[in-house]
Amino acid sequence: MGLGLSALTRLAGSKVIERAGLRKPVQNLVSAGTRNGFRVAGAAGRTFKSAQKLGKPARLAPAEDTGLFDLTPSEDQQLIVETVTEFAAEQLRPAAADADAKLQAPEGLLSRAAELGITLVGIPEELGGVGTERSVVTNALVAEALAHGDLGLAVAVLAPSAVSTALVSYGDEQQQADYLPAFVGENVPAAALALQERTALFDPFKPATKARRTPKGYQLDGVKSLVPRAADAELFIVSADLEGRGPALFLVESSNSGVTIESEPAMGLRGAATGKLHLEKVALPAGALLGGGKAEVFTEAVRLSRLGWAALAAGTAKAVLDYVVPYVNERKAFGEPVSHRQAVAFSVADIAIELEGLRLVALRAAARAEQGKPYAREVALARKLAADKGMQIGSAGVQLLGGHGFVKEHPVERWYRDLRAIGVMEGAVLL
Repeated sequence: MGLGLSALTRLAGSKVIERAGLRKPVQNLVSAGTRNGFRVAGAAGRTFKSAQKLGKPARLAPAEDTGLFDLTPSEDQQLIVETVTEFAAEQLRPAAADADAKLQAPEGLLSRAAELGITLVGIPEELGGVGTERSVVTNALVAEALAHGDLGLAVAVLAPSAVSTALVSYGDEQQQADYLPAFVGENVPAAALALQERTALFDPFKPATKARRTPKGYQLDGVKSLVPRAADAELFIVSADLEGRGPALFLVESSNSGVTIESEPAMGLRGAATGKLHLEKVALPAGALLGGGKAEVFTEAVRLSRLGWAALAAGTAKAVLDYVVPYVNERKAFGEPVSHRQAVAFSVADIAIELEGLRLVALRAAARAEQGKPYAREVALARKLAADKGMQIGSAGVQLLGGHGFVKEHPVERWYRDLRAIGVMEGAVLL
């Protein structure tokens, strides 16, 4: 698409078309291509193949149950969070506005993010990672820290780890041997968990994308929406309704015939370079079915994804709070800071209260998930709080800045747009 747009742009400036009276139609074509994107083949990805033979799938053991609900990070967690927080402040936050405008992360940013080793935390040591037990809480803290820098770029950074985490949790020995070695190397592939579809009141448990059995495996047909880094992704985990079985997850390589990508800019998450994933008679081998197509596997993937969005919402909401507090203390009206006005002070206090409630519920759900305890209720609460209070906090941030909240000079308008996504997004991230 980049080459096509470059050629069209040069053509639009040609004197030849000026004399032919075709400048306006060509300019319209360039504008439409830039705005909507062209339908292109999937990324020319690497060839995934087994680097080792596994006797059985490698799984991470549940974390130890101490009998206490303690939010104090361990020494290792604190070190990880401090590192990620510093990266988000120094790399993501300064690049966020440009990424939002250009609909993509700045060159080199995502490769620098991969050097943090975020995917390694969730991969067992025997497969080249550093994981020794399930680390849902650690992943939630990392997601929160990244989102404090920028939510859209955080989603772009976390998208590959969603795929690697799913492979560790649900992949069989062949799937793990084929794909996971790529996620522990220096060149981590762009990858995405594609659940979302452009449907009113979308229910992830009722995907419109269909999967039917064939003599050699499966055939997928459908369209996935708002897939992060879709144009660059080499591997997708796609949800589809498997005939007679219900929703299931499939491994789809970008090089598969019938896979095409279309740009899909959205109101928020623009730094994540979201796109549509078109699947037209995509033939997959029998080994592409993840987790044996079990209903409980799909349910857990949806829950852990929703938990990830709750953690992202908490991080961006914290960014709003950290920005508005000094603003209302420094902004003066009628000879005094606007924070002296009771309505302003109460609004800021409400942001802090709702944020703490969201964090507590989300981290409690994460703690129960990594210990192997039931956590459906806690995830449902976290999802509800993230969708409602996240959007409320974003709106309050804009309101507290008054006219400044409506212009791009201040980042709260971007955070507001990003937080609107929490209530509608499914997939993309996975803890």
